[in-house]
Amino acid sequence: MPRRLTKTADNMSGRKVAPAGILRQVMPYVWPEGHGWIKRRVVLAILLLLAAKLIAIGTPLLYRAAVDSLAGESEGPAVLLALGAIGATVAYGGARVLNTGFQQLRDVAFAPVGQRSLRMLALRTFRHIHQLSLRYHLGRKTGSLSRVMERGVKAVDFLLRFVLLSIGPLLLELLLTAGILAWLFDLRYLAVVLGTVVLYVAFTFAVTEWRVRIRREMNDQDQDASQKAVDSLLNFETVKYFGAEGREAARYDLALQGYQRAAVKTAYTLGFLNFGQVLIMTGGLVAVMSMAALGVQDGTLTVGDFVMVNAYMIQLIAPLGFLGSTYRDIRQALIDMDEMFTLLGDTPEVTDRPDAPALSVPRGEITFDAVHFAYQPEREILHGVSFTVAPGGTLALVGSTGSGKSTIGRLLFRFYDVTGGAIRIDGQDLREVGQGSLHDAIGVVPQDTVLFNDTIGYNIAYGRDGASRADVEAAAKAARVHDFIASLPDGYDTQVGERGLKLSGGEKQRVGIARTLLKNPPILLLDEATSALDTETEREIQSELRAMAQGRSAIVIAHRLSTVADADEIVVLEQGRVVERGHHEALLAREGRYAQLWQRQAAEEEAEAPDAD
Repeated sequence: MPRRLTKTADNMSGRKVAPAGILRQVMPYVWPEGHGWIKRRVVLAILLLLAAKLIAIGTPLLYRAAVDSLAGESEGPAVLLALGAIGATVAYGGARVLNTGFQQLRDVAFAPVGQRSLRMLALRTFRHIHQLSLRYHLGRKTGSLSRVMERGVKAVDFLLRFVLLSIGPLLLELLLTAGILAWLFDLRYLAVVLGTVVLYVAFTFAVTEWRVRIRREMNDQDQDASQKAVDSLLNFETVKYFGAEGREAARYDLALQGYQRAAVKTAYTLGFLNFGQVLIMTGGLVAVMSMAALGVQDGTLTVGDFVMVNAYMIQLIAPLGFLGSTYRDIRQALIDMDEMFTLLGDTPEVTDRPDAPALSVPRGEITFDAVHFAYQPEREILHGVSFTVAPGGTLALVGSTGSGKSTIGRLLFRFYDVTGGAIRIDGQDLREVGQGSLHDAIGVVPQDTVLFNDTIGYNIAYGRDGASRADVEAAAKAARVHDFIASLPDGYDTQVGERGLKLSGGEKQRVGIARTLLKNPPILLLDEATSALDTETEREIQSELRAMAQGRSAIVIAHRLSTVADADEIVVLEQGRVVERGHHEALLAREGRYAQLWQRQAAEEEAEAPDAD
């Protein structure tokens, strides 16, 4: 059994992924099976980098040869002495050019590998988020979730570019430099160099671990501020209705203040870290240079040796400084990647078994067989609900708020699995078939149709992948929205705005109906599809909904009973139980719960109607 997912995007950081586990998840993208061209590019990039490092190690020797030649010294390898001052200088310049050239070629060789890895990882994360359960998405905060994904992918980019192609060769360069100093001079130089490196690394790691905690706080505050901003903008109209612009700004500013405090701490600790690193490295440089200066004074070393020691120490300082900043960035990247891979590690609540067949809908009979369901174990929502929708028939679900009507719709679409009983379509248990085929078979028109921030044509065409413009227009005509669209200056290319806010409620619902008609599913779920509309618009759209249900099995979840009076069967729910069922006239004649609801709504509509005079 897959574990139940109860975390949201905002508390998912409770379970951490170890750095080794993160690296294991990243490496298959860099060294994938069956992609020889990627492996060849990785090997080429590493060889180019090694060549660059070897040239960098030999460059100070050319520098020494040039200085000794100018000073009239004759010590050192015969090959270097034979170059002379000019030759050694030219060779020194050539070595520096080759070093830079090989590093740039390394980047060119690795760039396609790195970018492909980022694309595949971002795609995996995006797909995984869509596979997570409705329970997860109902509890998520969109702003923080998008930041987790964004920062995680950027962190992987950093890890690929700097760790894979820099840390290993950097350590090799440190070891070779220390070895050359010990070979050309004596072990005292090696001791000073190694002591400086060890002290530098220990100081850097200790302070960076301290800063990591502050970085986590920054991430939390950043996510909180982002979530508040996105949430406020998505609810722009509500903010305006209640004149809450000032409150929203104050709420956002409070989150920014938390981020500001953490950012200031980060700046302070960064200054302390940088100064400490410079102090340690400068101390090591002065010690080695002083030893070399004493050697020149007593005649055991040449001026070229003194210059070479300086060159090697400067060459050491650069990669050590890089190591310090890289370690900070690695630790920060691991924090960002930890959140993303924790998200990737969450198991969807509803999953298909490996050999699940596709759903077949030859007739369209829908059966709820003693269905029990609870969002939380301690509070059951449905208590043994049973009913059958005949092939091509329409069944209406009515009842007071909280009776379980919308839950039945979610179970039919398999957003959740039942906790007892079974739901079947043409005898097939929904838990035994593939979710993709189930979703293809059901068309849903919700209470509030949400549209993508794109064109009307795009939103209708979303109903069927690859639909032609002719198909889109045919669906729009069937939904009686074509004439309205044609009257717009940009027609089907009209932008609908964020969540379709540029259209009225009735226009959005008609676009939603057209989208579902284009999908052409054998089963319809109308989830209070007109309850958010005014009475006049609702009556206009009801005819389109009735036409759409013709020849299809339909479950209609209704708020206004007048809209389902002609259903083949009406099921009355109360507190998750079926209390009545039957045709409209029979239920009224029974004078039970349905009759009470009908009389109450009739009284409310009469009270709301304008006076005759």
